[in-house]
Amino acid sequence: MKNLISLSAASLLALSALTGASGAAETAAAHHEIVRQPWSFAGFKGQFDRAQLQRGFQVYKEVCAACHGLKRVYFRNLAEPGGPVFPEEAVRELAASWPNQIPEMNDQGEIAGKGGELFKRPAKLSDPILGPYLNDRQARAAQNGALPPDLSVIAKARGVHREVHWAIHPFLMLGDILQGYQEGGPDYLYALLTGYTEPPADVTVGEGMSFNTAFPGHQLAMPPPLSDGSITYQDGTKPTVDNYARDVSAFLAWAADPSLDQRKRIGWVVMLYLLVTTVLLYFGKRRIWSKLH
Repeated sequence: MKNLISLSAASLLALSALTGASGAAETAAAHHEIVRQPWSFAGFKGQFDRAQLQRGFQVYKEVCAACHGLKRVYFRNLAEPGGPVFPEEAVRELAASWPNQIPEMNDQGEIAGKGGELFKRPAKLSDPILGPYLNDRQARAAQNGALPPDLSVIAKARGVHREVHWAIHPFLMLGDILQGYQEGGPDYLYALLTGYTEPPADVTVGEGMSFNTAFPGHQLAMPPPLSDGSITYQDGTKPTVDNYARDVSAFLAWAADPSLDQRKRIGWVVMLYLLVTTVLLYFGKRRIWSKLH
């Protein structure tokens, strides 16, 4: 009995220590905590909001496309089910007018003129959505050495890091699995786009850098890209930084996982099929083995 009491006391002390460590870590990270957002595509049954994806593409086109490409997304994807579903003819016109056109060899087998300029043609539905730069070297030269990342899969490449004791992580992972949480990337992007503030008095920001509460290290080479009223939504949605950030984050989540809607629908059909199959197998087993008594 004494051993049991001692073991219980030790367990309580260990739990208290873990809780204290977790609390201290949370306090240290409170100023840049990334809050989960109520996305329409969250959870097991969530689906993309078509109107939000259309607004998000508008934000990308008018702001983000000045530095970032979407080379793994093709113009035709913008007209396909599960995405923004723009009219195909409108997307065709958009592709033809896209600033960075497609390099192509001419009839003489040449890829560039005598002055070194590349031969290009207007983009088609089957072409990727290119950024403004021909290569990384040109991008770095235009951005003072910083390389603007391609945004095709940025919502999958980024996530939320929680500063807790290592022993707490398995329980957090289990909670994420049970809730179907996989929106860490959009949560981070939204926090980043809305996280520009004035630096604290004791923080010195480097030349050409901006202070951002969500970015690791808090100093970011990208200046604040969004401001209230800078984009006029065609559907009358309020033109605020919060809405811009939320919409473009949702669009980039779709760009990184364009089959999400279809995947979830198929998943529920498969689960129903497995459930029905399990019930049929159970009753079939009972009927067959009941004759062997």
